[in-house]
Amino acid sequence: MFTVPAGYRRHVYRDDAVVLRVQKLGESDRIITLLTRRHGRLRAVARGVRRTMSRFGARLEPFGHVDLQLAGSPEGVGTSTLQSVSQVEAVALYGKEFLVDYPRYTAASAIAETAERLTPIEREPSLRLFQLTLGALKALAAREHAGPLVLDAYLLRAMATAGWAPALIECAVCGQPGPHGAFSVPAGGSVCPDCRPPGAAHPAPATIGLMAALTAGDWPVADATEPPVRRECSGLVAAHLQWHMERAMRSLPLVDRRESP
Repeated sequence: MFTVPAGYRRHVYRDDAVVLRVQKLGESDRIITLLTRRHGRLRAVARGVRRTMSRFGARLEPFGHVDLQLAGSPEGVGTSTLQSVSQVEAVALYGKEFLVDYPRYTAASAIAETAERLTPIEREPSLRLFQLTLGALKALAAREHAGPLVLDAYLLRAMATAGWAPALIECAVCGQPGPHGAFSVPAGGSVCPDCRPPGAAHPAPATIGLMAALTAGDWPVADATEPPVRRECSGLVAAHLQWHMERAMRSLPLVDRRESP
């Protein structure tokens, strides 16, 4: 149990955050996993939010963008990593946009899980990942582009922030300028004929072009691609992500890649 050192007061601060995950705690509380703008990934206890008369229970649902007041121990003080939620204001509750849209709900779930996996250390700021996560959820909710394209664009850019961006133009092994016809996940992306390892995939040139367009944010090119190209792109992106994470993603196999009407 966390004990407060003598002369120490709980640190109270504000931040805005994306709600990544919620877990039940006791009969009426929840543990909320948050990706914050200035403090990185945090876990916080929200007291009484499962009661029907809770003032802000509906604001702490997955995929929402919220402004919070949190209280907890400053880094390095005490032993508890859990913060406490004392105030919540909704900025944009994107989760309600996915309640009747299963394909986009599954894409949002994959985005949230990826954000959590890419922030293994609590309280380590990751502004770029926060901005990417918020932007992807906003694009999904607004239906600006096909859900699978938004998800794959997010995964590619998130991997770039972690230093895992696949090589798409030059050879991942020797750096020879491309484009090249083979793609090897263990090698790090596109590979030339001299560096191509056994078992390398041979995607269509349009597939590599789509991956490059999603990475660069070239949406006119991405939106014009055909379903077979998008499916092949999704397979390569998912394989590349899970190879570098060294573990499977629970949400990716559940992503429904049919486009919502």
